[in-house]
Amino acid sequence: MTAGTPELDTILEEVRGRHETRVLCEVRAAGRTFPVHAIALGSPSADAAVGFFGGVHGLERIGTEVVLSFLALLLERLPVDEALRRQLERVRLVFVPLVNPAGMWLGTRANANGVDLMRNAPLQSSERVALLAGGHRLSARLPWYRGRAGAPMEAESRALCDLVLEELACRRFSIALDCHSGFGLADRIWFPHAHTHEPFARIAEVHALLMRFAASQPKHPYLFEPQCRQYLTHGDLWDYLALSCEARAVFLPLTLEMGSWRWIRKSPRQAFSRLGIFNPMPADRRQRVRRNHLAWLAYLCEAAATHAQWLPAGVERLRHERAALERWFDVA
Repeated sequence: MTAGTPELDTILEEVRGRHETRVLCEVRAAGRTFPVHAIALGSPSADAAVGFFGGVHGLERIGTEVVLSFLALLLERLPVDEALRRQLERVRLVFVPLVNPAGMWLGTRANANGVDLMRNAPLQSSERVALLAGGHRLSARLPWYRGRAGAPMEAESRALCDLVLEELACRRFSIALDCHSGFGLADRIWFPHAHTHEPFARIAEVHALLMRFAASQPKHPYLFEPQCRQYLTHGDLWDYLALSCEARAVFLPLTLEMGSWRWIRKSPRQAFSRLGIFNPMPADRRQRVRRNHLAWLAYLCEAAATHAQWLPAGVERLRHERAALERWFDVA
């Protein structure tokens, strides 16, 4: 079976023998085998890393397309851009453009087993979660199914977690960006937690990262917030990884949640298409969405490469923590 999309197939062929690629796992659906590919750029010994992920939900194709657009841009620039080559000496970039290839092929949110990968981690919220959407164990026929209690994580979920622990969390500083679509009228940058209203342990670092971007891009389109401001879930992969890495170096998992309701408002007929609910359908709008997020992804690479210069410590970290608690948790 191919990598999942013609664009990903083309990139894999282009980088073969020039950059690191590997198959994280293979999954089966309808008699076919679907590999989950990872591509890495930059020094393996760098003390910072950024991971870019897409296609965790098979219906949300635009997330995969955004990741592939950025990767293609980097590959195009590398032969002629000395500054980029120097940056890649200081930061490791890892791409998993399509975490759930079987789900994308089947046209489903879940994987081939009917499991929502973003509800699949062994993490139980002690607070009240959204009905069904917060994750359940009733039936794989219903959306947001977590899988059977006590069952191992799905192969795709486990592969993602293993990659993060091996490539990101082992470094002094790392960021993960997971690209999704489907919630609200605005593009959001979410950060942990999704399973509790308690503040993320690295909230000061997240605040410093996001406010630095806002200062450099005052007209940016994003709403910054912890996911818990919208709804809580069981089994969130990024919460699980954040907690697993809490005692290690700084690891900041972020989610780009593209507001697909805006696309439906512009093209109401999309509401009658399963793909149209989660993706911009006109070609020109899809290309515009793909371009609109390149500056944000490039910023994360620059921030990781220069983390020693801006990462808050001491009194400055306390200042960012207080500002974050006031901004997102109404703590005066």
